[in-house]
Amino acid sequence: MPDDAPGVQPIDPSGLPGVPDAFQRLWTPHRMAYLTGEDRAPDAGCVFCVAPGMAEDDSLVVARGELAYVVLNLYPYNAGHLLISPYRHVANYDDLTPEEMAEISRLMQDAIRALRAVSGAQGFNMGINQGSIAGAGIEAHLHQHVVPRWGQDSNFFPIIARTKAIPQILGEMRNQLRAGWPSGSTR
Repeated sequence: MPDDAPGVQPIDPSGLPGVPDAFQRLWTPHRMAYLTGEDRAPDAGCVFCVAPGMAEDDSLVVARGELAYVVLNLYPYNAGHLLISPYRHVANYDDLTPEEMAEISRLMQDAIRALRAVSGAQGFNMGINQGSIAGAGIEAHLHQHVVPRWGQDSNFFPIIARTKAIPQILGEMRNQLRAGWPSGSTR
């Protein structure tokens, strides 16, 4: 019977059932807590509402404004991946006040300056994913991403292993960004 006949399991060259694909697997079971929401207590509330009230040493908050703040992403795409969020619990960009929009824009400029100064970032991906259908992992509280980029910062991990290697501990990056935040700017 041919290998492609219905109900027949293909055999790989070594004689084992199933034909493996070309991908190696790098298992990251710790990510399941994030994907399933198990790392958040049911009554913990919105992470963007809780983060600014945490003790400085326990939080990943880098800078604070009057209406918005900057925090390191707990699950970064790159070292120094920042999120800018209004303090007010609001889901939609068009629901921001003009003052919130202005402060978020100013904090984004400050974030870019700090990331260039601290890490030598050469470029940035910036954006907002509004709503789960647009890719927002937390859709109830609007937040803007600022992802620093460098030449050659891509490698095979995201493609082959669907894993991103982050070379620096978040607390160390937070401290460097706090120290490198533009002078005269709110911190």
